[in-house]
Amino acid sequence: MAFSALRHRLLWRLRAPADSGEIRRTERWLATARVALAISALVTIWMDPSEIRYSLWAYGLLGFYIVHGVVIMLLLRFRQQSTFAFRLLVHCADIVWPALISAFAASARNPFFLFFVYVMAAAAYRWGLMETMATAVAALALLWAESMAFQLGFLGWADRLLARHGLPALHVNVTDFEPKALFMRSIYLVVLGLLLGYLAGQQKQLRAEKSVIARTLGLARVEAGMTGTLQDILGDVLAMYGARQAVIASLESASHHVFVGEVRALSGTRTAFHWLEAAPPDREIYLFNCPADTCYLRRGRRGQETYLALDQDGTRVRSLDTGCVSALAQRYEFRSVLIASFVFGQEWAGRIFLLDPNLSGEIEEELHFLQELIRRVGPAVYNVYLLRRLRRRAGALERARFARELHDGAVQSLIAVEMQVDVLRRRSASNPAVVGEELGRIQGLLREEVLKLRELMQQMKSLDVDSKKLLALLRDTVERFQRETGITARFISELDELDMPQQVCRELARIVQEGLVNVRKHSGAKQALVRLGANEGMWNVIIEDNGSGFPFTGRVSQAELDALGKGPVVIKERVRLIAGELTIESNPGRGARLEINIPQKREAAYGQ
Repeated sequence: MAFSALRHRLLWRLRAPADSGEIRRTERWLATARVALAISALVTIWMDPSEIRYSLWAYGLLGFYIVHGVVIMLLLRFRQQSTFAFRLLVHCADIVWPALISAFAASARNPFFLFFVYVMAAAAYRWGLMETMATAVAALALLWAESMAFQLGFLGWADRLLARHGLPALHVNVTDFEPKALFMRSIYLVVLGLLLGYLAGQQKQLRAEKSVIARTLGLARVEAGMTGTLQDILGDVLAMYGARQAVIASLESASHHVFVGEVRALSGTRTAFHWLEAAPPDREIYLFNCPADTCYLRRGRRGQETYLALDQDGTRVRSLDTGCVSALAQRYEFRSVLIASFVFGQEWAGRIFLLDPNLSGEIEEELHFLQELIRRVGPAVYNVYLLRRLRRRAGALERARFARELHDGAVQSLIAVEMQVDVLRRRSASNPAVVGEELGRIQGLLREEVLKLRELMQQMKSLDVDSKKLLALLRDTVERFQRETGITARFISELDELDMPQQVCRELARIVQEGLVNVRKHSGAKQALVRLGANEGMWNVIIEDNGSGFPFTGRVSQAELDALGKGPVVIKERVRLIAGELTIESNPGRGARLEINIPQKREAAYGQ
């Protein structure tokens, strides 16, 4: 069980590996702490030299360690990355050094005992529980090896060798390395290593869980749709739990229709998510009544079943009728299954089934995490569903508007033209002189309807425009307007290059198209001008003409237009989408001027 828990935490750590920047920051903090601790120990010894019994060898070791710490700080400052081999080498030196200098003052009250705490804290920061315990064991092995060497007379031999060469004696405190004292110090280090490693492992697991949830949340994308979103999320959960197959079943509350989909894992990859044909009896197979919100069920070889279930509050369900999954077991072959319920708003409810998952740790802990994952990811998936539904409704409304435009405009005009042609055909025999005049008028009507249809088709086209294409698109739009309408039109750009969000580019192109349509339909103008510029952190677009103008005089802001219920509705809505400001200057009988100002530094307002 203990090994399983350790393996579980290791797997969680691998699911959220630290990036190189975080590793470098950790190593820099550890290097700073190493030097600060060494200097503090030096100051303490200077204040009370009896701690190391006036040993010059202890001073030398401490000085060497300070130099060692400064060199590591410099290397971390100038190296682009910290490799695993470099960190392991530094960590080994951190283990060996306190074991050596403790020979001069091994009491738990001496300042060098903190270096054992430091090296275990470093292992916890760098890795986790297993590595911290390994560090404690390695430090204890060195201490006991020193104790054995001292018992075998190593100190006498070393002092004689140093005296022969005229060097000072070691002055080692042998009494502190007696088995009884060393045994208690070993207990301190083991308990301390266990606590530090456990806390670090818990912190890393929490960080890994947050990373997994954030990664899964990122898979909920409106562009992918519900099917694509479910494929990505279920595939990620399938790989996360090592399951053979994932099945999702949901019930729509309005229609009581059951939807079932699945994704399988084959040879290390996963198949595409696909929907299954669902029949009314499937509701009892997948959406059976069960008091458990999340459940793990394992079927033994002799038909025995073991389970662990949690309710919505995460409390264990003591009594559970496992016969509720018998119908599911008849449809799918599995030895174990992980079941989790979900609710999307008030419209959808269902369950996710992971068949034959490979759980690496405690089952209850895995169930709690799966519960938390679904609670966090569920609203994001529901938002995708709502946004897709809104888009479909918006598309339906847009198609209805185009149908209305065609019915009230082009279709009615063509019917009128047909009637006029029929009348003209009847009158042509008795009054041929009228034919030419009537044909000219009919030609004008047809030309007008052709322009309307072209404008409608232009509005229906999807615009793939960005800041590199916007200037060319606006210039082409104005030139085409002049060719088709006969109205003199010019486009002037005061900018050679643009750095504009794509949504702003799309809306500006639509605004110019709508503005020119309004000029043709309502103004009776002979000239039109479109100008694009920038001033004081704003992009400026101006559309002006010399036509009849608006039914008011003066300069009116967008807020005043909204209050009066005047102005072009479509243009006002598009300007509002990009957090812009519309101002209209009207001079009835002489023309109108539309000025749109868009802030350049509000990318968040554009939905980017």
